[in-house]
Amino acid sequence: MNPQSLANIWAIAKRETVSYFGSPVAYVFLVIFLLLTGFFTFTVGNFFERGEASLASFFTWHPWLYLVLVPAVGMRLWSEERRSGTIELLLTMPVNAWEAIFGKFLASWFFLAIGLALTFPVVLTVNWLGDPDNGQIFTGYLGSFFLAGAYLSIAGLTSALTRNQVVAFILAVVVCLFLILAGFNPVTDMLTRWANPAVIETVAAFSVMTHFDGFQKGVIDSRDLLFFLSVTGFALFATALVIRNRRS
Repeated sequence: MNPQSLANIWAIAKRETVSYFGSPVAYVFLVIFLLLTGFFTFTVGNFFERGEASLASFFTWHPWLYLVLVPAVGMRLWSEERRSGTIELLLTMPVNAWEAIFGKFLASWFFLAIGLALTFPVVLTVNWLGDPDNGQIFTGYLGSFFLAGAYLSIAGLTSALTRNQVVAFILAVVVCLFLILAGFNPVTDMLTRWANPAVIETVAAFSVMTHFDGFQKGVIDSRDLLFFLSVTGFALFATALVIRNRRS
């Protein structure tokens, strides 16, 4: 990647980041995200009743929280540009489709990373109450970060497919829900009635739950990391095809 491409990506990412924090919606999203993570961790997850120094009750809910919150962030990536007609202006600038897609994706991913970083009081709390494995907590955050990136890339793809943000949101939720349920125990148990173990393992391999579980346990498996990067890369590649088709 040449310096000019990096400069273009940086310029687009900066523009998108400023647009996020120039709207009160961003702050509302961050507050809702923090409130929901706190509620599911301490209330639904029975954090104090568990009597253990870990953040299992915190990370367990991330795939489900992101199912709604991440598409809400990503639904406007391209739908808004198409609705307002600024996508034509953006793509006539001296940037290619890949630079625009990657720049907008990085800005949104950075925004989600800020929300995730603001949950640091949970880490302080568990360290104050006990002696947790902070290495495991770190890998949990790392997995959550890549999980959010995978969901976001899918939301970006659905956003490029339609001008309607609500439609983009619903499509992203459906696809991400499939990636959750593919490895969900009730689904795999149902498959055991008619499918052989190889089919079940193949279906489960497409589940974010299967790959996120390793991060929660403190294990950074190259296969899990490759899965999230592959989903993200494929969705960004598909987005590029859609944008180029619209451009032509």
